[in-house]
Amino acid sequence: MSRQWITVLGATGSIGASTLDVIARHTDRYAVFALSGHSRMDVLYQQCISHQPVFAVVCDPAQAAGLQDRLTLAGLSTRVLHGPEALAEVSSDQRVDVVMAAIVGAAGLAPTLAAVRAGKRVLLANKEALVMSGALFMQAVRDSGARLLPIDSEHNAIFQCMPVDYASGLGKVGVRRILLTASGGPFREMALEELAQVTPAQACAHPNWSMGQKISVDSASMMNKGLELIEACWLFDARPEQVEVVVHPQSVVHSLVDYVDGSVLAQLGNPDMRTPIAHALAWPERIDSGVSALDLLLTARLDFQAPDPQRFPCLELARRAFDAGGTACAILNAANEIAVQAFLDQRIGFTDIPVIIEHALDRLAPQPVTELAQVLLADRQARECAEQWLGNRR
Repeated sequence: MSRQWITVLGATGSIGASTLDVIARHTDRYAVFALSGHSRMDVLYQQCISHQPVFAVVCDPAQAAGLQDRLTLAGLSTRVLHGPEALAEVSSDQRVDVVMAAIVGAAGLAPTLAAVRAGKRVLLANKEALVMSGALFMQAVRDSGARLLPIDSEHNAIFQCMPVDYASGLGKVGVRRILLTASGGPFREMALEELAQVTPAQACAHPNWSMGQKISVDSASMMNKGLELIEACWLFDARPEQVEVVVHPQSVVHSLVDYVDGSVLAQLGNPDMRTPIAHALAWPERIDSGVSALDLLLTARLDFQAPDPQRFPCLELARRAFDAGGTACAILNAANEIAVQAFLDQRIGFTDIPVIIEHALDRLAPQPVTELAQVLLADRQARECAEQWLGNRR
């Protein structure tokens, strides 16, 4: 069997690193075509040394020149490219078989869409791509024949629990609802009056998962679950009322699918992203991910509860945006990105995050979407709106 060439977008993040770990366990099956990184040049350099990609892609010319010099001195033939066009190029190159889309936030949309339009197998870890442009994105998947496989542990779990013909309609295959599990993050039991005082360090200290700062804050606010609800609706052609969020503190049951005959299928496993990555890389086969087997006797108990709407207002904001349609989800996502960064920079408190998002949704009327330019315009306007809120607060 010939090896498959893989492009890893967002290689220096936690998902990218986990992907490379799985690839390194199966060098007979996979080879790295391209790696991309945003700011962690030392990490990207070491990854290039280890995996010797054909290309590395960075943000700007200065980064590219510096990394190219280091790699050339190390004797590598890797070519270093820079900028958004280079990301799209290494995602759509005819030699590439698989693209891991793991760039966090709106920046990952264009190269992920380029991979889809080129008909690649796309491992989707960038939920914002679907949140921002769900209808356009899924139409591109259908038009190109790309194979879209979800990497979020929840969506990958749903995919594993779905019948193979789920695309024909959930009702037709007997699915009653999707149960999307959430850990509840680090503030699940904190007194509501204390939430305004929490620090970025506290918000990034997730009890179960090792993630980047932005995703960790989204988990703490449960906006990540709001974005995942929107993503699930697009991936599985579900209505919002068919997707129920359930808080599950142990993060062992990654999600469930409820069938009309009373059966509920669940996917369980230790909280390690290498499991869904290995599943999607090898699907429909199975390969070793390096993750230890789940010990149910050690786990001992599994708890479930409804999310508190007062504690997690971002959930309802996400439902509101999906119901509004058009560019509303792009507005939601962009305002959240600005709000989260402002919180990480200690410009606002944790409880200001949903306030900024709601402000943008109230101020910007959603517009119909027929092309990507409209999505990008809404994204820019929402960022400006959120920044204005921050400016007026000073």
